[in-house]
Amino acid sequence: MSLFRRGLSAACILLAGIAAASAEDIVSYEVVDGTIPKSLTGVPGDPAAGRKAVIDRRLGNCVACHTATELSDQQFHGEVGPPLDGVADRWDEATLRMIIVNPKMVYEGTVMPAFYRNDGFHRVAPKFAGKTIMTAQQVEDVVAYLMTLKD
Repeated sequence: MSLFRRGLSAACILLAGIAAASAEDIVSYEVVDGTIPKSLTGVPGDPAAGRKAVIDRRLGNCVACHTATELSDQQFHGEVGPPLDGVADRWDEATLRMIIVNPKMVYEGTVMPAFYRNDGFHRVAPKFAGKTIMTAQQVEDVVAYLMTLKD
């Protein structure tokens, strides 16, 4: 199966999960130089909760597309996205936050879904319309976890 098709399959599997935040729950944020420098919640992320979101097949499902040595206890890592090993050495927290919120702002053409975006999509199932995949706190938790992944 091609990387593109695998990426689409993983994205479809991911989007079959439960949408987390509805339009009235969306926190506004400021984009500065292509990053989101301030926390979406003002509350520090919990790396342990972030790890759970990363491996949760109905939430982050990051392992569907990414590999990570630290997550070797999880099965079926994908190869569509770059390895997560050393991600905290490659990106700062503000950029990682943007990548999770809306990766297309960092990587044009990526198949990675926007985990904290609720508009601008086409052909969205009614039960998911106007909702995000993650809550603002879940985004912060995932960012906190990714910041632990250093070489």
